[in-house]
Amino acid sequence: MTQPPPLSSQSLSFVEGLLEDYVRDPASVDPSWRAYFDAQGSISPAAARRGPSFVPPGLFSGAAPGAGAQNGHALEPARGGQSQREAEVAALQDRADQLMRSYRVRGHLAAQIDPLGQSRGSHPELAPEFYGITTEDLARPISAQTFHGEPRTTLGAALERMRNTYCRSIGVQFMHIDDLAIKRWLQERMESTQNRQTLSHAEQVRILTKLTDAVMFEEFIQKKFLGAKSFSLEGCESLIPLLDLAIQRAGEQGIDETVIAMAHRGRLNVLCNILGKSAAQIFREFEDTDPQLYLGRGDVKYHKGYSSSCRTECGKEVHLSLCFNPSHLEFVSPVALGRMRAKQDRFGDFDRRQGLVVLIHGDAAFAGQGVVQETLNLSELDGYRVGGTIHIIVNNQLGFTTPPRQGRSSTYCTDVAKMLQIPIFHVNGEDPEAVAQVIELAMDFRRAFQRDVVVDMYGYRRRGHNEGDEPAFTDPLLYQLIAQRKGVREGYLDHLLEFSSVTRQEADEIAENRRALLEQELTRARQKDFVAPPDVLSGAWKGYVGGSEAAVPRVDTGIDPARARELLQATCRLPDGFQVHPKLERWLEQRKEMALGRRALDWSAGEALALASLAAEGHPVRLTGQDCERGTFSHRHAVLHDVRTGRTHCPLEHLQRGQARVEIRNSPLSEVAVMGFEFGYCLDYPEALVAWEAQFGDFVNVAQVIIDQFLVSAEEKWSRLNGLVLLLPHGFEGQGPEHSSARLDRFLALAADENIQVIIPTTPAQMFHALRRQVVRNWRKPLVVMTPKSLLRHPEAVSPVADFTSGRFQRILADDKRIDTKRVRKIALCSGKLYYDLAAERNRRKDSEVALLRLEQLYPLTEEDLQQALAPYPKERPLVWIQEEPENMGAWRFLRVRLGESVGAHPLTSIARRASASPATGSLASHRIEQQALLDQLFDADPR
Repeated sequence: MTQPPPLSSQSLSFVEGLLEDYVRDPASVDPSWRAYFDAQGSISPAAARRGPSFVPPGLFSGAAPGAGAQNGHALEPARGGQSQREAEVAALQDRADQLMRSYRVRGHLAAQIDPLGQSRGSHPELAPEFYGITTEDLARPISAQTFHGEPRTTLGAALERMRNTYCRSIGVQFMHIDDLAIKRWLQERMESTQNRQTLSHAEQVRILTKLTDAVMFEEFIQKKFLGAKSFSLEGCESLIPLLDLAIQRAGEQGIDETVIAMAHRGRLNVLCNILGKSAAQIFREFEDTDPQLYLGRGDVKYHKGYSSSCRTECGKEVHLSLCFNPSHLEFVSPVALGRMRAKQDRFGDFDRRQGLVVLIHGDAAFAGQGVVQETLNLSELDGYRVGGTIHIIVNNQLGFTTPPRQGRSSTYCTDVAKMLQIPIFHVNGEDPEAVAQVIELAMDFRRAFQRDVVVDMYGYRRRGHNEGDEPAFTDPLLYQLIAQRKGVREGYLDHLLEFSSVTRQEADEIAENRRALLEQELTRARQKDFVAPPDVLSGAWKGYVGGSEAAVPRVDTGIDPARARELLQATCRLPDGFQVHPKLERWLEQRKEMALGRRALDWSAGEALALASLAAEGHPVRLTGQDCERGTFSHRHAVLHDVRTGRTHCPLEHLQRGQARVEIRNSPLSEVAVMGFEFGYCLDYPEALVAWEAQFGDFVNVAQVIIDQFLVSAEEKWSRLNGLVLLLPHGFEGQGPEHSSARLDRFLALAADENIQVIIPTTPAQMFHALRRQVVRNWRKPLVVMTPKSLLRHPEAVSPVADFTSGRFQRILADDKRIDTKRVRKIALCSGKLYYDLAAERNRRKDSEVALLRLEQLYPLTEEDLQQALAPYPKERPLVWIQEEPENMGAWRFLRVRLGESVGAHPLTSIARRASASPATGSLASHRIEQQALLDQLFDADPR
């Protein structure tokens, strides 16, 4: 066998690098190594990662090392016919290759990325002597085949190139990426330019202008609104030229839409200097002269969003949207992704090429909040991909008062992002030209590979967490350093005055013009007749309304009988040769019988008919959640699998020509990020039915931040409507504390001003009408549906076809048993699965004196609806609310507060499990005892 030059046991990295070069271009590899690789037969890039098992015995020598032996990297002297000179050349080349590779892997650890100059120490693998390289060796020539430049160079010149590329103001982590093409692309882009742009005079002036805009804005606010909270960007002003350059590059790349999300730090500056919100409007919000407009509503100025259009230098118009964001910093990230996905779907951009998401994070939040990992995990999933996101870390090197050593266990705040096959750029924010290089590289990488990319811009926070905070209380040494720092604009201007054609006069004119404009805007803001532009629904939202439900007409949601039959049959249609599981063959046959009217529709069929009818009418449908394709309870089977080939088929996607898009996707094991994504999707697709299903309704509490801070309050805080549907399996069936309650009480506690809808449908027809109503009428509110579990197959929980072909969703269902209303001694009001238990018990007892009413919509709820349902019954008959949940949960306390001690002439009482800290027992036998006790209480029987 052809043998390569012998190596020490520490040279595997050299072999890996040469093998990668050989796979890319065999001619670029030294002849002796090329002959060796040729002798191995077929070699793939993955072979370099197989470790010593790839290398045949005898490749590595175990002989005592020579020079540099203390570090274990010297090579054994040549044997056989190899000359001593050839051996020395090969040995030096090997050491050089190892050193250069270490700069790619470890160079970021020596990069000058901290503007405060705090020492990061040194790394031994970046020292030439670690590899036995002497000062004399630096002048010796080496092959540059693994570098981008001339074929041969001196070791000293190669080392300088690597230091310039990886150890100046930019540090890069990219060698964790497995894809060789990506690594090669990054290497070539960085090493060919030594990670530095050559900027024209105009480009330098543009950067200086945007820096001036950022600095002057902050200084102006500090002087004119002394002590007011603004969450200043001071110390990280390079964010503004960074964003400006990103948008310019987006225009060159043909991007139409950009969605930006960020926390409050620097938001006002971004609103003014990137999105073009008038400074006068921002100043007016500081003045706070219109309190009557915001009684009980609105949000603070540094949480607000904005939309505008920007015409870039190349003439391309890019639409910009900054998301509204509460103080739960990172939870807006999946919302922004959902918004972009909706925009792309709306415009048919299924290649995900015409939209850009920019997420601006704080360093402490990026490292500390788990929703970041969940959001990153969405990036390469088919149901959530948006074509790559630019993540920008505004690195304060501080979280409120918490230093990095107390806020994370990792070297960098960005280390969680190494879970993805993406580069991470660390850049000194006080070097604006390095920032320009990084954002151009990041934008081009995203364009080339449609993957996320991270830009970690190091700066500092000149002031406290807010302007009223004293940071030196807790970080005195850090703020001593900060106090000594010259501002980034002044530092960059000094650089330009020394090394470019920019003059002091140009810089002063830029600053003076900006200062004069801000003064004009403040004067305008303080005029009595100032009126801010109205925030009206436009674009895709034109024609939709929020507000009171009473202001919109109730709509009929039935469909034509022939159409219902046709659509149901379409949900059973399979491609030629497609073979489903034998059990599903029977399931499909039953569905066909339902379509023909021979069998009542079960829950699955009722839901499928709702989705199919909407898609056929031109309304897109999107349903996601854990295992939602099949359904947690094996009831939906919206996506079928061929048992022989494994291929999939979703009948709802193939109903008819010209139908709207249907997308039913299993989600990752995430609640908060996925619900946030779907909330964002709804923000830009009001005519679609968008639903998120919890695996069990109990798991919705993991997404509580999205519910509290976005879903139920967006209209009141930000005047933003949303029609997201939450499907939450709910019902007490002895499955334990975490598989019983979807926390109905929490949603009812959040219900006010008709901000949401909360329903508990008990029949497939009710579910059908509720889903159609959500889209057909133009009233947009989130819909919370307590969906069933056991009722999915309950023989009584079915609906005839006639129930789908006329009518609408019924807020209260009357008793379906023919009883003499005058003889009724008690009226039971209940919801959900409990109704079927009560009806069965009533039949068993042959009791005709207890009426059962189903409250299908708990919110919005009017007393008039209840009184109308109670009208057939004699006055003063007791009305009993009965629920499965403990007394302190469920709907009872909500109803008691809203309805008082009676509804009309009917006194109101309740039956429930005793108050408890846990929703349900973990014992099935105990559950049955408790459940029977509820039934006995209602029917006045002795407890069993």
